[in-house]
Amino acid sequence: MNKPQIISASRRTDIPAFYSTWLVNRLRAGWVLTYNPFNRRPVQVSLRPAEVAGIVLWSKNFGPLIPHLPEIEARGYRLYFIFTITGLPRVFEPGVVAPEEALAHFKLLAQRYSPEHVQWRYDPIILTSLTDPAYHRETFRTLCQELEGHTRRCYFSFATLYPKVRRRLQALAAREGFQWWPEPPLEDKRQLATELAAIAARHGIELFSCCDELLVGERIKKAHCIDATILAPLFDLDPGLYRPKPTRPQCGCDESVDIGTYDTCLHLCAYCYANADAKRVLANRRRHDPSLPALPGPEYVEGQGPNPMSTEPNT
Repeated sequence: MNKPQIISASRRTDIPAFYSTWLVNRLRAGWVLTYNPFNRRPVQVSLRPAEVAGIVLWSKNFGPLIPHLPEIEARGYRLYFIFTITGLPRVFEPGVVAPEEALAHFKLLAQRYSPEHVQWRYDPIILTSLTDPAYHRETFRTLCQELEGHTRRCYFSFATLYPKVRRRLQALAAREGFQWWPEPPLEDKRQLATELAAIAARHGIELFSCCDELLVGERIKKAHCIDATILAPLFDLDPGLYRPKPTRPQCGCDESVDIGTYDTCLHLCAYCYANADAKRVLANRRRHDPSLPALPGPEYVEGQGPNPMSTEPNT
């Protein structure tokens, strides 16, 4: 048998927040379909417990998944949580739950599993007249105070301005009347990151720079969000089996199989790289059927569902 795979659920959408029922249905079935985002070809992925090393769950809202945890555990799956809490104004994150609710879920997960199982993302950092360095220092300090003892690591990055993201933020700034600084000088980013690292350290949290090695220094380490050396003792794995497989420049992640689909996240964050536009996301949501093996997305043919993958595969 091939080595068990690390399942990522998901960098492409928020499965725990919006597709928990679908995920549980796929775990019950023992397989899932995902699509290659470049050529759109379907890929069948085994979710049999013996073939899954662990599931890395990425979310801004684990609330909908929490009731399903006893069943998922009983089926033999090992879980690891990457929890994004930024405290940004709702103008940037219109669909995200309040920080107070997210923090309560974070603490519940850390108590149910351990602080090693739940990692915090303060991501992205956006510098605007609404969220200047002072705003980030104060928000980050408050979050660190709440999360002390509940996590050991914080992964952060400054917003990556893909063209669609830049257009979206430019339109939002014009509409809402705030200023934003799309490309702050490196020294300004280093100064803010160093200040955040000092705040985190006072609360027993290490800071890790995601996909920006120029910010790595004495107090800031390179991020490996999916890190076999961390997962190994939690999931009883041989970390040597999993090679580095970056998903973008300067990414430090080890190999995994992502089962999400772009253009399906209903948080509709202004800075999101995974959504092209809100209309497409809402259209995909209307197509969603939690009994089908794949999430909806650009691979769908209008009115036909997933092409032609709704039949039981050979297993």
